[in-house]
Amino acid sequence: MSSPCDPKYAPVGDIGGALMMIDSRLKAIYDSKTETDSESDAEQQQMVEQFAASLGPTGIDELLDGTGTLIYSFMEWLRKACEDHDKDVIEYVVPALVATMRMMPKTFRPEVIPTMAGLLIAAGTGLSPNLWREQYGPWTDAEMTPLEATAVLLAEHINRVTDDQDFATRLITEALTRTDQTNQG
Repeated sequence: MSSPCDPKYAPVGDIGGALMMIDSRLKAIYDSKTETDSESDAEQQQMVEQFAASLGPTGIDELLDGTGTLIYSFMEWLRKACEDHDKDVIEYVVPALVATMRMMPKTFRPEVIPTMAGLLIAAGTGLSPNLWREQYGPWTDAEMTPLEATAVLLAEHINRVTDDQDFATRLITEALTRTDQTNQG
């Protein structure tokens, strides 16, 4: 039986823009430019805000959809990797990421953690995180930073699992390249 939250019904969104933001955050983390370096963090946040402002209202929606698509793609890759080792992606990934979220109270206020966990579980069970979230109304301002951070945590988790700081970004760029080649040929 098909679900209304099936990914085939979901808009893909601006995957490139979302990936650029996620990759930028990952590079800042790996370069040790975290919140301890508040000047770099403020500069990073200002660049993200300028980028988001340049998108306009429909561009923001595209970026949100793109971020949801990244979360779905990352969870799909993790699901397949877990299955190769007879593990369940929900059991293996979600508790670790939720525990990390709980350790980041400035980024993940307690009331948004269930929503972010729901996105992960939806994606881990083969549902579109975007369509799953949509049934509860529009995204709230309070969910914007946690949404981005959830995608960053997933990408960083993949990078740690593969012991390659660029693996998650490369995974998506290669998939986008293959899609472009298929559409052109």
